[in-house]
Amino acid sequence: MQENILIDDIDSRILTALGGDSRRSYAEVAAEVELSTAAVHERVKKMIERGVIERFSLRIQPEAVGLRFTAFVAIRNDGGIHCRDIAPELRRLPEVLELHSVAGEYDFLAKIRTTHARALEEVLYKIKAIPGVARTTSTVVLNTEFEERPLVLQRGDSPSSAGG
Repeated sequence: MQENILIDDIDSRILTALGGDSRRSYAEVAAEVELSTAAVHERVKKMIERGVIERFSLRIQPEAVGLRFTAFVAIRNDGGIHCRDIAPELRRLPEVLELHSVAGEYDFLAKIRTTHARALEEVLYKIKAIPGVARTTSTVVLNTEFEERPLVLQRGDSPSSAGG
């Protein structure tokens, strides 16, 4: 069981500031949250050590690299193999960008990006060949209004401020 990681209002403001663009300098963030640059640096360092900040990453525009086709694929386990054994196989497919274990008729929901519909078909063949996969249902994305929205933490959102 994961313990609650406590952050305060200042940490929330720092995370929100970095969430929009993690390349921002600590001096810029410090000015926004009204702290010294050294204090922001120390707080970020502690949040990294505690696992609040998992990583800093690069966001690539998928269309700019030819990944113009997005689909969500619901995947059902046949019951012969545990879902924990299927997930690592799905992780090996580079087209599977996200994988969520879900409740309901299906066991997983995967976000897949490919160059075109035929490439999605090839990925679906690979998924269906994984032992334990019974069936898939695909939903093709026509347009993406927004995605990967940065978290905006406000006072009261963090576990440390609950009840007070």
